Amino acid sequence: MNSNPEKPPLVLIVGPTASGKSALALALSRSLPVTIVNADASQVYRDLNIVSARPTPEDLRCAPHRLFGHVDGAQSYSAAVWAADARAAIAKAHASWRVPVVVGGTGLYIRTLLDGIAPVPEIDPDVRKAVRALAVEDGYAALLKEDRGAAERLSPNDTTRVARALEVVRSTGRPLSAWHGKRIGGIGDQVRLTPMVLLPPREWLFNRCDARFEAMLASGGKDEVAALLNRGLNPDLPVMRAIGVREIAAMLADPADSARSIANAKIATRQYAKRQFTWFRNQPPADWFRINAQLDNDNIDDLAIKLQHMALTD
Repeated sequence: MNSNPEKPPLVLIVGPTASGKSALALALSRSLPVTIVNADASQVYRDLNIVSARPTPEDLRCAPHRLFGHVDGAQSYSAAVWAADARAAIAKAHASWRVPVVVGGTGLYIRTLLDGIAPVPEIDPDVRKAVRALAVEDGYAALLKEDRGAAERLSPNDTTRVARALEVVRSTGRPLSAWHGKRIGGIGDQVRLTPMVLLPPREWLFNRCDARFEAMLASGGKDEVAALLNRGLNPDLPVMRAIGVREIAAMLADPADSARSIANAKIATRQYAKRQFTWFRNQPPADWFRINAQLDNDNIDDLAIKLQHMALTD
């Protein structure tokens, strides 16, 4: 953490889905003038209000919220674009004498905001089209030949990252690792950072995931996904691959087998939460403050006071 009092403050509340990040940010807003900035890759999409568990109208009245539901699902919103939007939102918060609180579970967003991004040139459209047309196994085989280092770091089934590495080496003539040697645009050294990582007990977290999905169905999640499907968007767009969308789409396609679709959706959500939990447990710096307890009405206000004290005195 950077404790230089000359730099403007930035609070981070990060962790897996359903860990209580948004509730903690709102608790902090009760005692500190904050602007809450979204760092969840699904919550940016206008089409996914219920499915992504975006803040409620009541939540929005508690504090200014930025980068929630501001992107049309037809767009492929990237970490680099989000980081640019987040930098602007953070600067506006500072200019208004508010403390920006970045809240979310998308590790790539957080890393890009703080550390910057590799200055990879625009990919040749013909190269991208050819790479994306390859079968999964063919793309990985090609990457083994053209950038073995990247291939060995990636799972053969990680289609998105395999395609990205292959299109970069084909379009630029340099492996992705060469571009990653230099990063630009990060603000980690320009702010007084107060990070808090929520890593609650897994059983509690998974139960929360299940309850959230049930609540999502009860509050119109199926209608929201039906409206999204009616747009006829490319199935490879990020909005179409968000957790819950495919599973609810299967439920809509075969109502008689809804029980299986619901079970699959809960499994997918738990697996996603587990991946996030692992990332936030291992990837952030060791000096980032970690909370291993579950959040509830008995401790959330105390935790918000602690976070406020950290932000104002570190």
